[in-house]
Amino acid sequence: MLLLPLLTIGQNSTEYGVFENDLLIPNPTQISQFEKGITAHNKKYHSEAPHGVRVYWITNGPRTGSYVWVMGPFPWSSMDNGPAQKEGHDADWRNNVSPYLMPGSGFESSYWKFNADLSRFPRDFTIKNMAVDTWDIKRGKYKEAMALVKKVHDVYTAKSPDDTFGIYTNEFPSTKEGRDLAVISFFDKSAWLGEDHSIAKKYDEMNGAGSWDQFLKNWMNVTNGGETEIWMYRPDLSGISGDVKVSERQ
Repeated sequence: MLLLPLLTIGQNSTEYGVFENDLLIPNPTQISQFEKGITAHNKKYHSEAPHGVRVYWITNGPRTGSYVWVMGPFPWSSMDNGPAQKEGHDADWRNNVSPYLMPGSGFESSYWKFNADLSRFPRDFTIKNMAVDTWDIKRGKYKEAMALVKKVHDVYTAKSPDDTFGIYTNEFPSTKEGRDLAVISFFDKSAWLGEDHSIAKKYDEMNGAGSWDQFLKNWMNVTNGGETEIWMYRPDLSGISGDVKVSERQ
């Protein structure tokens, strides 16, 4: 998904930043060939905005060991003159990346809209690790779910202004896949995963005693569940760096 708001679009434009996420599963006996091929491809064809690419490695869950190829952010209009139109782009992928993927891999793409008004990017930073929470929103409950996300955003703004996270929504959601909303938290050290971030206490302080428990009930009423993956940024395989400049975000 990620997923970072680096695209500057004109103030009068109605366009917004989108990320393309492709799940790649290499043949376990050909990982070195796969990494060599995808590195060369990204450096040649995906080293500049708006079609720059970052690669992540999934470290937990049923997709452990898979790679996520993330391009963007880009406006939809840029796809009419995107990397696929460059001479040799598709042939390079077919010849130097696809042969080292498991059958069927590379055909699971998703597109995610960055929601700037619900995200928190208080300062410049460099991506290292991400906790990626994806949620399945119940049919007809999208507005209610996003209103609850806004409440959590407001708590973090008031009580944890230094925390960094992004909110993304699937441009083409599927009831079969159940990946409608992504909440991405950025962290450097693994110790962050074991810390108590006190969201319940902070939420109650801002909204009244017992309000967090009610929030959880409301959240369960608008979602079918979710999952969390830890993604590790692989700068060696990527076309662009992990540097995020807040001044450039949409």
